Amino acid sequence: MSFPSTVAQLATLAEGEGGNHESLSPFVTGGSALFILLLLLWITTRFNRDR
Repeated sequence: MSFPSTVAQLATLAEGEGGNHESLSPFVTGGSALFILLLLLWITTRFNRDR
């Protein structure tokens, strides 16, 4: 399978139906992602004591 055929298949999948499920709120998903990233940043800075 070549790279152009793989890209074409992915583009076909992206054009199809789906992707937005009714139970997934973009605000909840984005807020959760932001919270997780901030938590990881806080954990990283707590363990980095050699600054």
